[in-house]
Amino acid sequence: MAETFGFELVSPEKLLLSVDAEMVVVPGEAGDFGVLPGHAPVISTLRNGVIEVTTPGKAEPERIFVAGGFAEVGGDKLTVLAEEAVPLAKLDRAKVEQQLKDAREDFEDAKDEHAKARCQALVDKYAAMLEAVA
Repeated sequence: MAETFGFELVSPEKLLLSVDAEMVVVPGEAGDFGVLPGHAPVISTLRNGVIEVTTPGKAEPERIFVAGGFAEVGGDKLTVLAEEAVPLAKLDRAKVEQQLKDAREDFEDAKDEHAKARCQALVDKYAAMLEAVA
């Protein structure tokens, strides 16, 4: 049996996933990084992207889109606190395309810098989400 470590994915609403993982690939702000058993302690902010969770007995990793948050590795455990998390299988490409279109229109209509920044964050999120479902 392969060596594993504890992995938890938490959103503001609830614990989304708690499994023993062989490997997890995390979309860190400075780039993707893989976590294996015995990984050195690290804390990283997340960028919009896909977490890939490889568990024993499954041929394909579970893929989950995350937007914002941070990851903490320590003591044979990885915890990801995500502002938003959605399994890729639950994303509807047409809906994401519409959300991206709407966010871009909202950006164009924004009246001040604060509103533009908020709309740009949504554009970035939906663009990354669309790339993930491609």
